[in-house]
Amino acid sequence: MAIRFLIRAALLPLLLLLAFPAHAQDPAADATARLTRAEADVRAVDRAMDLRVDDDARGALRERIIAARVAATAATSDLAEQLALVDARLGGLGPAASSEATDLRTQRQRLAQQHTILDSSVKRGRLIGVEAQQLADELDQSVADRFSQTITAHGLSPVLPGFWVAVVDALPRDLRRAEGYLAAGVEAIGQTRTRLWPALLGVIAALAIGFPARGAALRLGQRFLIEDAPGHRVRRSAAAIWRVLVGTLAPFLAIAVLMTGLRWARLLPATWEASADALTVATTYACFASAVTGALLMRRQPSWRVAPIADDVATQLRPYSLLLAAIAFVSYMLEALNTAIGISPAAQSATHVLEIILHLALLGGALLAVGRLRANRAEEAATAPARAGLGAVALFAWLLALATLAALLLGFLGFALFVMQLIGWSVVLAAATYLLMAAADDLAVTIFARDSALGRALSRGLGLRGAVVDQFGVLLSGVVRLTLALIAIGLFFVPFGTGSGIGTLIARLGLLAQGVQVGGIAVSPGAIVRGVAVLFIGLTLVRAFRRWLEDKYLPATDLDGSARNSVGLVARYVGIALAVIWALASLGIGIERIALLLSALSVGIGFGLQAITSNFVSGLILLAERPIKIGDWIRVGTDEGDVKRISVRSTEIALADHSTLIVPNSELITKSVLNKTLSGPLGRIQIQFSVPLEIDADRVSAIVAETFAAEPDILDDPAPKVFIDSIADGRIFFNCFAHVASPRVAYGARSSTLTVLLRRFRIENIDIGTRPQKMELISYSSNPS
Repeated sequence: MAIRFLIRAALLPLLLLLAFPAHAQDPAADATARLTRAEADVRAVDRAMDLRVDDDARGALRERIIAARVAATAATSDLAEQLALVDARLGGLGPAASSEATDLRTQRQRLAQQHTILDSSVKRGRLIGVEAQQLADELDQSVADRFSQTITAHGLSPVLPGFWVAVVDALPRDLRRAEGYLAAGVEAIGQTRTRLWPALLGVIAALAIGFPARGAALRLGQRFLIEDAPGHRVRRSAAAIWRVLVGTLAPFLAIAVLMTGLRWARLLPATWEASADALTVATTYACFASAVTGALLMRRQPSWRVAPIADDVATQLRPYSLLLAAIAFVSYMLEALNTAIGISPAAQSATHVLEIILHLALLGGALLAVGRLRANRAEEAATAPARAGLGAVALFAWLLALATLAALLLGFLGFALFVMQLIGWSVVLAAATYLLMAAADDLAVTIFARDSALGRALSRGLGLRGAVVDQFGVLLSGVVRLTLALIAIGLFFVPFGTGSGIGTLIARLGLLAQGVQVGGIAVSPGAIVRGVAVLFIGLTLVRAFRRWLEDKYLPATDLDGSARNSVGLVARYVGIALAVIWALASLGIGIERIALLLSALSVGIGFGLQAITSNFVSGLILLAERPIKIGDWIRVGTDEGDVKRISVRSTEIALADHSTLIVPNSELITKSVLNKTLSGPLGRIQIQFSVPLEIDADRVSAIVAETFAAEPDILDDPAPKVFIDSIADGRIFFNCFAHVASPRVAYGARSSTLTVLLRRFRIENIDIGTRPQKMELISYSSNPS
């Protein structure tokens, strides 16, 4: 038996592996099953909405319907892919023929049947998605209406006697309900067999987790960050995040352990379960608010502070952050106890008044403290510029406080309580978002830095420049911070029952992940990431191919440096274009859509980008026809120099004064350009002078020839030439030519030759000069006779 069991145990994984592909081979059936389940959820939510539902049930229905829509959208997308595959196979068979083979006819019929089934399923899935969206909109509208009724409800003002008379009249019944709530719990405990030791252990464990364990965790994390964390910025941000995590998780674990001990001891009856859960939530949130504001202020460790907050500001604001956490705890517990006990509306209004007054007192005290600090700053540095943003926020907070006070006095308690709770939640959410953004920025910029270990590895492995690694870190930081900001905006109204819960938010994020239709193209975060990854891979392949082309293949050819540069540039731009097309294709954008986009942009290119287009085309002509090459000595207008670089937009020319002349390529194509090295690299010098007629011309020619021969820069082939250009006005005019290896040395060689000639002619007493100027005065007579 044991051997048989071992054999079955060994064969079980193999059977599972064999069964899984069989299941995975029919994705259409799986998608249809998911679509059926989504349709069942939609029908269930539709039936539930016909009945009376409370806020909790409404939130659960909303999460369920959004999840059903996400599932229906995903299943419909899978079915549409299968339908496209079936259509492609049908298209491959071509049109039906009368003499078609039996097996082809059978396959065509089977594919046509699959097409009909899949097409029907796709249409059904789209209909389910529309119905789910309509139900979600209906739930959103009902929640919005209920929320509007809550914040616009008007009752008696707390300054009127009638308000407190109603509270006093309902007080005896409310006290009896509270006593009944407690008595029911005590009676339930008395009817069960309790054990005190689990409760005692729970209390001890909760105290141990909440105090010594929490402090030890904070010290351990700080010691680790000091010794092992890379960089001051990462240590600072990680310390703040660690403080928030420990300050939130430790109280949560402590209260959870305490409640578990009470349950094991049977000291927590079912009637008190809701209040116990509320106590857990209230404690966790209050500790989170205290931890996140404390991590932002860092009153006792200013060197670890992330935010640019002065020490006195942190010291003054820290007590208010603790009071904010305490008031949040009291408010949540009051609401939970009111619901559990079922007190009268008058008593609920009284508790709302108490919550509003506490929030107003806290807000007013904090604003006064900030005002005193700003006044002190202004007195200490009267010339320092004031921070307009902080002043605007303080003014807006004062306006909200005055509006809340007015709403309280007028009896709009729902609106006043909503504004105060929204301000408190905004402070906590803003502090948490700021810390997460700072941590994301510090981590991304530190890890993806040119001098980091990862940055050096990327530079060596992929050949990336240090600036590219730094830029990637900054871009990654920006993307993460933007994502955090969007999540914070989504969480803004979560605690107030306005139709946004954590589950709903997650469901909506899942729906967003399915993609948004833009012009018939599903744009989703996954598709964007895939497109960026494909573009990165394509550009990496282009870089590798160009390196191979320039370092391996082109040196093995007979092409000169300019031709190699032309081939490398053309290969680069073609590769980049192919990489971009590949990335767009991964996003679902076909070539026909790209052509349509280019045709739509052609109008703008024709009018607004004429110069750029002309330079681009001219650059391609220069690279193809090569009338100008790298290394040529050209003259453009009055400037001449070496061609150093030819791109598709412009050409760079190095001038003699070490400056660079950037010429648009269209100028080199449409205007006259003197290329002194187009037909060959040689340069020529020309020297013209004259001597008196009585000087021996042969002797002068010999001196010039000897001087040319002595100059090292002058070439022997082609040989220098000395010509007598003309004889006029008693002088013999000479025109002499010689060649040098490059036009770049012609000027210096000519100067050296002239210097030697002047010295030789002076020694030989030969007078040299230029053609003399002749001026004639012609007089005209008024009388022709």
